[in-house]
Amino acid sequence: MEALVAELRERLAKAREGGSERARERHTKAGKLLPRERVERLLDPGTAFLELSPLAAFGMYDDPPGAGIITGIGRVSGNECVIVANDATVKGGAYYPMTVKKHLRAQEIALENRLPCLYLVDSGGANLDLQDDVFPDREHFGRIFYNQARLSALGIPQLALVMGSSTAGGAYVPAMSDETVIVKGQGTIFIGGPPLVKAATGVDVSAEELGGADVHTRVSGVADHLA
Repeated sequence: MEALVAELRERLAKAREGGSERARERHTKAGKLLPRERVERLLDPGTAFLELSPLAAFGMYDDPPGAGIITGIGRVSGNECVIVANDATVKGGAYYPMTVKKHLRAQEIALENRLPCLYLVDSGGANLDLQDDVFPDREHFGRIFYNQARLSALGIPQLALVMGSSTAGGAYVPAMSDETVIVKGQGTIFIGGPPLVKAATGVDVSAEELGGADVHTRVSGVADHLA
C-alpha cells in the first residue's frame, strides 16, 4: 500500500510540473507566470485549491501532464469559483480529447453548484493532430462554448483573463465570457494568426496588431479590461 501511495504522489508531482523544462523556461523568459503560479496568485491568501482531475490523460497520447489544463475550485475575493487554467507549457495549451472532457467536467461542477467560472486563457485551440476525437462525440470541443452561454444565461458569471495566445477554438472562450481581461503585450485573440493572414492575403501583420490588447479593448470590444 505504501508503495502505491508513493507512486501516486510521484505521478501527481510530475503532473504538477507541467511541460518540459525547456518549455517552462521559454514560457517564463517571455515574462509569463507559470500556470500554477497564476492560480496561486489569484486565490485568496491562505486558502486551499481543490484540484480536479490532476492525472487526466495519464498514459494517453504523448502523456501530456494533466491533459495540459489545470481545473479546480478555489476562493477568490471571498467567493468560491471554478478555475480553468490552460498550461501553455504543454503543447502550447492545445486541447487533447481528454482536455476537452476535463474542461467540460469543471463546467458541469460549476453548473451543479452555481459557481462562477474563471478562465485563465493561454491556448492555441484544438490539437489538430487529434481533431477526429476532439470534435465528434456529444462531449466535443464546441460544448465548452455552449456551456458558457448556458451558464451565463443562468446568471453564473463567466470571466476570462487572456494571459497569452487565444487562437482558433481558444478565441471563443474570452469572446463568450461576460467579462474579459487581456494583458497588453502578452494576450492575443484571433481565429487565425499572422502566418495564416500572410498565406491568405499576403499581408504582414504582427500578433499584437492583429489581435492584441489595444485592438480588443479599443476597437473590437471583445475584451472589457486592459491589464
